[in-house]
Amino acid sequence: MPGVIFRPAKMEDEEPLLRMMRNLAEQEPGAYYFDEPVVRQALRKFLMVADLGQAWIFFDGEIPVGYIVLTLGYSFEYKGRDAFIDELYVRPEYRRQGIGKRAMQFVEERARELGVNALHLEVDQGNEPAAELYRRTGYEDHARFLLTKWLTQDER
Repeated sequence: MPGVIFRPAKMEDEEPLLRMMRNLAEQEPGAYYFDEPVVRQALRKFLMVADLGQAWIFFDGEIPVGYIVLTLGYSFEYKGRDAFIDELYVRPEYRRQGIGKRAMQFVEERARELGVNALHLEVDQGNEPAAELYRRTGYEDHARFLLTKWLTQDER
């Protein structure tokens, strides 16, 4: 879709980002509880602290149609800086128009500029449209499990 532009997310994008983040959290498969006050606080911190990563929002004219979040890390296995594509969301009426593929290319270019050696992402089991997009853009399953342990009680 040639009219869609990508730009860094700013604090004034908080409300449209939160709406899209809620939609992502509540979509199947893998829907989970969206705790808006907690997510709002995390989003504000993320947008204020550049060392955590970057987020971009996509627009069709003035209409926000999606976003992507890149979080930064460091890994000896991947020889330095690595990153996660933590979230990618495109509004349903804008899907299957190439926006997701463009977003993946865009974030990979930004990651290279940030000195990232390897990009990771996760996809819910059963979300074949997303998994297919990721496979088509070069991501491979390494037959590993992502295990998580919450270190705070209120995050469960």
